[in-house]
Amino acid sequence: MKEKIHDKENFINVSYSGQRVSNTEFDSCTFLNCDFSGSVLSETDFINCRFESCNFAMAKLSGTGLKDVNFIDCKLIGINFDHCSDFLFAANFQKCVLDYASFFKKRMKNAKFTNCSMKEVDFSSADLSGAQFGNCDLSMAVFSQSNLEKADFRTAFNYAFDPGANKMKKAKFSSSGLAGLLGKYNIEIE
Repeated sequence: MKEKIHDKENFINVSYSGQRVSNTEFDSCTFLNCDFSGSVLSETDFINCRFESCNFAMAKLSGTGLKDVNFIDCKLIGINFDHCSDFLFAANFQKCVLDYASFFKKRMKNAKFTNCSMKEVDFSSADLSGAQFGNCDLSMAVFSQSNLEKADFRTAFNYAFDPGANKMKKAKFSSSGLAGLLGKYNIEIE
């Protein structure tokens, strides 16, 4: 049982920057313009929460539960989502900056990434089956031993990965993105 429970509360312009938030549960809460940069969120659960215009740059998520959470227009630079609790992990991202984040070995079936910057994000060994990458910049993102079955990359751009090193059955790509799948062959596509 969590020490503190917040239910259906709104948090506006609250700064948690550099603070420790632990053993707390937030259920159906909304966070608007909150600053979590450099904070430590350990053993804290966010259930059915919405984060809008929040800053999580370099926050530490140790055992943090993200259960049906939506991030909109948030800065999540350098976040290790692989340190989050795996139990019921479900997060969607819209207009977010996720550069240098890690989703190593995360199960993210049907996750939605829309209009996000995802430069150098690590998706190694992640289950992204059915995930959607709508208009996302995947420059230098790492996909290795990832499950990308039925994932949708049709409007994503700047990705480059080896289809042979990932599960790709029925994944969707646009013809303009095929060069990112053939890079290892050192061929010229015009």
